[in-house]
Amino acid sequence: MNETTHRTLHLAKWETRFFAWLIDIILVAAVVEVFNQALVTLPSVLSVEFGTVGGFGVFFGANGFALFVYWTISEGVWGQSAGKRVLDLRVTDRRGDQPSILAAAGQAFGKAFFLPLDCLVGWLAMEGEKLRLTNKLTNTIVVESPSEDPEGVEYVVPEE
Repeated sequence: MNETTHRTLHLAKWETRFFAWLIDIILVAAVVEVFNQALVTLPSVLSVEFGTVGGFGVFFGANGFALFVYWTISEGVWGQSAGKRVLDLRVTDRRGDQPSILAAAGQAFGKAFFLPLDCLVGWLAMEGEKLRLTNKLTNTIVVESPSEDPEGVEYVVPEE
């Protein structure tokens, strides 16, 4: 007998996804900048200008690569980046399960290197589905993941 578990998944709003993305961009850019500043102090043969290639900033160069690696690992292993964790979001497959690392890498690639086009195609071609193009191609979705207290646990705040 094949048992099916019913799940209700609440797709994340675009605005919430944007703020999670912004948190991640700021966090990764700060880390890349720390490395960039450390390399600038080395002899000029070893220094590298991180973050921009041809004026494209975030979406190419070291920032783009760092974001790709960061999102692939954080969302492929834990289902959440720091920004998603703060805003109670999670990347899942279409059934609500943890995506494969390959699926996480695919959707991270779109987000790290061509997000405007990725979103635009999603908004126009898949209106109302709350999917970017790479979400559709990798069968991933972003869902609300409200943190709930574990069943049977009561938290008590001590009186002062």
